[in-house]
Amino acid sequence: MQRIAHGTGLQGPPPSARLRKGRRATFVYFALNGFLMGMWIVHIPVVRQHTGADHALLGWLLLLLGAGAFAGMRLAGPLTDRFGAQVTVPAGAALCAVALVPPAWAADAPALGAALLLLGFGNGCLDVGMNTHAVQVERGYGRPVMSAFHAVFSVGGALAALAGAAALGLGLPAAATLGATALGGLLLALLAAPALLDPDPASAPAPAGDAAVRPARRASPRVRMLAVLAFLLMLCEGVAGDWSALHLEDSLGAPAATAALAYGAFAAAMTAGRFLADRVAARTGPVAVLRHGAALAAAGLALAVAAPGVPAALAGWTLFGAGLSGCVPQLFSAAGHADPGAAGANVARVAGLGYLGMLAGPALIGPLTRLVPLGPALLLPVACCAFAALAAGALRPEGPPGPQPMVSER
Repeated sequence: MQRIAHGTGLQGPPPSARLRKGRRATFVYFALNGFLMGMWIVHIPVVRQHTGADHALLGWLLLLLGAGAFAGMRLAGPLTDRFGAQVTVPAGAALCAVALVPPAWAADAPALGAALLLLGFGNGCLDVGMNTHAVQVERGYGRPVMSAFHAVFSVGGALAALAGAAALGLGLPAAATLGATALGGLLLALLAAPALLDPDPASAPAPAGDAAVRPARRASPRVRMLAVLAFLLMLCEGVAGDWSALHLEDSLGAPAATAALAYGAFAAAMTAGRFLADRVAARTGPVAVLRHGAALAAAGLALAVAAPGVPAALAGWTLFGAGLSGCVPQLFSAAGHADPGAAGANVARVAGLGYLGMLAGPALIGPLTRLVPLGPALLLPVACCAFAALAAGALRPEGPPGPQPMVSER
C-alpha cells in the first residue's frame, strides 16, 4: 500500500532500512552545519579583536562570507545533479569544517576576508548538497520530512552557542577551539558519508558524454517565484536575528538582558515549529503551511511593532518565529521536487537568493531607521510576509512529466 502525503505529490512504499539510515545521516549533516557555523558566530568578537577590524570593517568582511556562500551554492547545485549528493555532501561538510580554522589564524583584515570567503564557500556547498539529499529522502518517504532537518540545524547552532560560550569562559584560544571543532567535524563528515543514499536512477542526468556539453536547465517561472519567496522570507529571518533585541531596547526601553529575550523567543518558536511543521504539511499541504504561516508571522511582527509593553512585544516575536518556522523548508522542498533531474540546481537557485535575502534584511532596516523610527521600519518584513501569504499558490506543482498522484490542495 502506497502512502500519499496530502498536497505534496509525493508517494512511496514504507521506508527501508537504507532509507532510514539516509535520513539519519541527513540529520547529522544538518546538525553539523549548524554547529560549525554557530561556533564561528560565537567567536566573531574574539576574531575581530585579533585582527583589529572595527565594526564597520567587520560588516564589510562578513559580506565576503555571504559572497562565498552564494558562489558555493551556485557551483554545488549542478555538481550535485551531476555526481549525486553522496559525493557533494561529505565534500562540502569536510570543506566547511576545515575552513573554520583560517579565520582564527587571520592576523589582519585582508587575511580574514580571504578566510571568510573560503568558509562561506564551504558552507554554501554543504547547504545545497544536504538540502538536495533531504529532498531525495523526502521523495523516498513519500511525506514531508524537510522541516525537521532545518529544526536540527537550529539545534546544532544552539549547542554551538553553549559549547563556544563554555570554551570562551575557560579562556581557551579561538584557534584551539575552532581547530578541535574542525577536526571533529571532518571526522563526522567522513563517518556519516556511507549512509547517504545513492543517486536516484529516475532523476539521474544524461550520460557523461552528453551531460558534459549540455547547458544547465533554465529555471521555470515557478522556481523563480519560489526563489523570490525565499528571498523575502529569509530577509525576515535576518531582520529578527539582528533587530529583535534592538527593537525592545530602543522602542520600549527594555534593559539589554530583557531585550535579548526577543531573539530567544523567536528562535525557540522557530525551532519548535519546524519540528511540528512536517506533520502539519502532511495533513494540510505545503500551500496551507506557507499561506497561514506567513500570515501568522505578519500578524506577530505587527503585534510586536504596535505593542505597548515588553510582554506583548515578546508574544509578537514568538508568533513571528512560529509563523516563519515551516515556510522556508516548504520552498526548498518544492524546488527540489519541481524537476528531479535538476534538483540540485533548483535548490541552489532558491537557497542562493534566500541567503541574499538573509543578508539584505538587516542591511535594509538600518537605512530605513534614518527616515522612520525602528518600529515602523519593521513593517517592511511584515509586508514581505503578507506578500508570501498571498503568493503561497506558487507551491502547487506544475504537473511534471509522468504519472502523478491525484491529491487535493487547500
